[in-house]
This record gives sequence, C-alpha cells and structure tokens, in this order.
Amino acid sequence: MKMSLKRFLFSSFRELFIHHHSSLEFRAKLIAVVIAADEEYDISELTNVKQISLEIYPGDEDRAETLRLTVKEYVEKVRTNNGLDIDSLIFAIEREIKEVPRYAKKIDVDYLENLIEYEHHGDTITYQLRVIEMLGRLKEENLTN
Repeated sequence: MKMSLKRFLFSSFRELFIHHHSSLEFRAKLIAVVIAADEEYDISELTNVKQISLEIYPGDEDRAETLRLTVKEYVEKVRTNNGLDIDSLIFAIEREIKEVPRYAKKIDVDYLENLIEYEHHGDTITYQLRVIEMLGRLKEENLTN
C-alpha cells in the first residue's frame, strides 16, 4: 500500500504540520516500547495500533495515522539497532514526564495492554507486562507528586 503524499509529509515534517507533535511523539514512544518488547510482533500492519490511534484521536484520521506511522518508525529503529533500544525509549519517556508532568496522564495501561498478543511466548508476554507495569508506576508516581 502506497503512502499518500499528505501522510508522507506529515511523517517527515511532524514538527511543522502536526499540532502538539511532541504529545503525539510521547504517545508513540509509549506504544512502541511495548511493541518492541515483542520481537515477534508483526509491524507490517499494526492493526491494533491503528484501532488504538483512532480511539485516542477520534475524528482525526490523519493524526491517528501519523501516530501509527510514528510508532512503526520507533519500532523499526529499535529492531534494526538504529541508535535506539527499549532502554533508551524508557529513559526518554521518563525524561519527558519530568519535563512535562502532564504527560503522565497520557499513560493508559488499558490501551497498552491491548497491544499484547497473548499467543506469543510466555517470556515475551511477561516482559511486555513488566514494561506496562513500570509505565503505570511512573504514571502514579508523577500524578501524586
């Protein structure tokens, strides 16, 4: 499937074309860190990410698609060792919450749990659940402070 020119431009120039692009990037990191924890996850379609994106941004299909594409970019960078790994994503999430505390409210454990494909290996599921638990604790710690 070819990407439309509009979506290509949104993906390439998010900072210019997307209102509150840093918020979208933060959400993409949250989703990507859970997906990247599952090495068998098929990122070619990201069907459940598309569904979650549409729930996060109802009525804004372009923004939802930009979120999906951004998640895909992050996961591909992790998988190809392109200067990013899961630990780096987690550190970036922690740093961004410290810089912008309201981002902690954007951590939705239910959405993140919907990303887990339970037919995969038990160790992978456990790892993903631990990542989600850590994000949940991070949210709670920052909302109570």
